[in-house]
Amino acid sequence: MTGEPMFPERGPWSDGASYERYMGRWSRRVAREFIAWLGQPAGLSWLDVGCGTGALTATICAECAPGAIVAVDPSGPFIDYARGTLRDNRVRFEVASASALPVGDRSIDVVASGLALNFFADRPAAFAEMQRVAKPNATIAFYVWDYPGGGMGFMDAFWEAAMAVAPGAASAGERSRFPFCTPGGLLDELRAAGFAQAEARPIEVTAEFADFDDLWAPFTQGTGPAPAYYQRLDGETRLALKRTLESRVAGRRPIQFPARAWALRGRPG
Repeated sequence: MTGEPMFPERGPWSDGASYERYMGRWSRRVAREFIAWLGQPAGLSWLDVGCGTGALTATICAECAPGAIVAVDPSGPFIDYARGTLRDNRVRFEVASASALPVGDRSIDVVASGLALNFFADRPAAFAEMQRVAKPNATIAFYVWDYPGGGMGFMDAFWEAAMAVAPGAASAGERSRFPFCTPGGLLDELRAAGFAQAEARPIEVTAEFADFDDLWAPFTQGTGPAPAYYQRLDGETRLALKRTLESRVAGRRPIQFPARAWALRGRPG
């Protein structure tokens, strides 16, 4: 398999269990709403692009009665985690890039992606591949967090605390890195790639944490952009960041944050 890695930073994508605690549990909540919105019949062939730890793949298996699913991700550890936690004969997991999908032309009924599009190294190439493998009347759909609009509250809280103690933190945050993750920005990209009938809608859930440790621990484990940033800090700055964030959520039980994703879908052009 050739093609550039889907994720240009490989370090943050090395531990499936840590990522599941950090992000997978929230992705699964969005995935249920996303799947209901797509409203696909049983027995179809699916492709999950950037499947990560298997949150969307597992939801497709549980909710859609698929005929078959190919689930791909460039992270070997994530694929290993997904294989180990989702044992279903309908699913084939493969390590692969979004720019070189391991399926034939016009062979897939539904191409989907959850919380991965913003990390694709070459989105136009990925969109071209999605259209290559999609059947003429296929649905191509994905969801991403509303980073520019503050749609992932607990990550915003982390970065706001980081900016209070660490110069340069703002440029490392997802809000700065992914300004195109708006309905207008994403629809423009789909239309430029030749998609037909492109549309968008919000999906809103609540990210709830039992206590501060439940919120904080995933940030210390190195898997994901914010946890990888934390690992690069010196010990004194790490402690200051922790204390700053803890002071801002003190007294809240449970600790809750809004979580909003943008879901988009279209058809091959």
